[in-house]
Amino acid sequence: LAAVLRLYANPDALRHTLPTLRLLTRPRAEIHAAAQRLLPAVQRYLGDAALVEIADCQSQIGSGSLPVDRLPSAALHIVPASGTKRSGSDLERIAARLRALPVPVIARIHAGALWLDLRCLDNDADEAAFLRQLQ
Repeated sequence: LAAVLRLYANPDALRHTLPTLRLLTRPRAEIHAAAQRLLPAVQRYLGDAALVEIADCQSQIGSGSLPVDRLPSAALHIVPASGTKRSGSDLERIAARLRALPVPVIARIHAGALWLDLRCLDNDADEAAFLRQLQ
C-alpha cells in the first residue's frame, strides 16, 4: 500500500506508472493514429468478408453504479461486405473469427456493425502482438 501511495507523490509520472490511469487518459488522437496503422492489416485478415473503417466512438469506463461514464475514443468499425442483405449471422461469423485468434479479440456489436475500440491497445508491443496474430 505504501508503494502505491508513493506513486501519487509524483503526479507528473503517475500516468506512466499506473496502467489504468494511462488507458483512461489516453488522447483520442493517439487512439485514432493506432486505428490508422491497424486498419490495413485487419482489412487483409477479414478479406472480402467485411469492410473496415475508422469511426469515432465512446469508451464506456464505468460499471456498477456509474455504467454511463464515457470517454472519446476511436474504433475499427467493421461491417459485413455481404451487400445490402447484412444479417446478424454475418456479424457473428466475423466476431467468431476475431474471438478464435490465439489471444481472443472481443468487439462490441452495435447498429449492424462490430466496433473494435482501441483505447486499451496500450503500446507498440500490444499493437505488434495484435498484428502478428492476424498473419
